[in-house]
Amino acid sequence: MHAGGEHRAVEEGDALYALLDEALPEVYDYLLRRCHRQVLAEDLTSECFIAAIAAFRQRSVPMSVGWLIGIARHKLADHWRREAQESRRLAAAAAVAESRDVAVDVGDYQVEGAEAAEVLARLNPMQRAALTLRYVDGLAVPEVAELLGRSVHATETLLMRAKSAYRRRHAEIAGADHD
Repeated sequence: MHAGGEHRAVEEGDALYALLDEALPEVYDYLLRRCHRQVLAEDLTSECFIAAIAAFRQRSVPMSVGWLIGIARHKLADHWRREAQESRRLAAAAAVAESRDVAVDVGDYQVEGAEAAEVLARLNPMQRAALTLRYVDGLAVPEVAELLGRSVHATETLLMRAKSAYRRRHAEIAGADHD
């Protein structure tokens, strides 16, 4: 690139960063008014600005606050879609967990029937979903990861914690039954 083109690219980059600084309050307010959760609005604003920078680097785009609001709108819609998918997955796993014909065999530890369903019901939704998909439905860890929208490593960690929580909850229930 010759000096003139490099200079223009620097000016365009500076203009983008100036726009991002100027637009930050508007984009954040736009998102906060729609999602009503400060941390989520902050996260989505960051995602919006990262996407704006990536779009700018790939091709020259007309930069404006309206353009950034459009990106924010898409980021919010993507979030709502992911949230709806996760709710559907968790609801499906909860429906299986509520069945009285449940047997959960987490390796060296097996609980069956109503007792298993009661233990699963005491876990947080993500743990319940992971255990149900892995040990009730018999899916492989990569399949569970895909359904939960997580990495395989994150799913393995979730399953370890869920199995530990499952054992604790079962011990609490068994202890309460003996009292």
